[in-house]
Amino acid sequence: MRAFTYQRASTPVEAAAIAARSPGARFIAGGTNLLDLMKLEIETPQHLIDVNALALDKIEAVPGGGLRIGALVRNTDLAADQRVRRDYAVLSRALLAGASAQLRNKATTAGNLLQRTRCPYFYDTNQPCNKRQPGSGCSAIGGYSRNHAILGASDACIATHPSDMAVAMQLLDATVETVRPDGVTRSIPIAEFHRLPGNTPHVENALVLGELITAVTLPKPLGGVHVYRKVRDRASYAFALISVAAVVLPDGSGRVALGGVAHKPWRVPAADASLPQGARAVAEQLLAGAKPSAESAFKIPLVQRTLASVLADVKKG
Repeated sequence: MRAFTYQRASTPVEAAAIAARSPGARFIAGGTNLLDLMKLEIETPQHLIDVNALALDKIEAVPGGGLRIGALVRNTDLAADQRVRRDYAVLSRALLAGASAQLRNKATTAGNLLQRTRCPYFYDTNQPCNKRQPGSGCSAIGGYSRNHAILGASDACIATHPSDMAVAMQLLDATVETVRPDGVTRSIPIAEFHRLPGNTPHVENALVLGELITAVTLPKPLGGVHVYRKVRDRASYAFALISVAAVVLPDGSGRVALGGVAHKPWRVPAADASLPQGARAVAEQLLAGAKPSAESAFKIPLVQRTLASVLADVKKG
């Protein structure tokens, strides 16, 4: 790990301003991803800004229904909140499907959204990786690609986003609230927050220099049956090969999102509209344009079968 300086911020605007004027600065809260990346010298921040004292750890009701989840709410606390368990069960289930209890006790809402890929070539500094070193090439293309993207990838990157929570947030139409160094705030729809790789896979989200996530807001509850089904190589502490998040309403309508298949949580409006027609129609829309490698081609039937299983279980009640 390379040397760095450290500073505690006292307000969100101060934290953002420090980051903007400190080249190579990074925010740190739980550090469950950042510290690992620093130890491997994948991330080499010159300055760490501790945001744990910013009082962003509350879950609060908002007018008109819905919840505002502070950026520093720990995953354990969010999953256990009675309002989340009752009204946003898909989110609670997604959180409990991710990582170990010890990691969930430290990991934060904002940090979960900002996780970086678990592509083995990204973690191997001896291998070219456009996400780690722009312009160096993508070792996964033509290499070991079993766990990689089948949707939304590019010639520059076929990595996937590792977050379970983000898939549920996508399904629920969450909004990411931020503050910039000049104090200006903005709200970013979750569908616009994570970026597809294109030619700039190192640019992973919509944040600008110094911008700090302060909260994530959920709209009023959808109702219906909530399901999060994660398929992985082992029963616990593993990232998704694929995951299916679904909310199905009594009239058969609803929403579906996928994890483990793209650079961002994957949701297609046409797939939501196809839900009353059954799993085959939904899968056809979700997987339109899929371009798997020979090693990742199994993800297509895996999505189809998992989606069919999820919807069949919903019908059973």
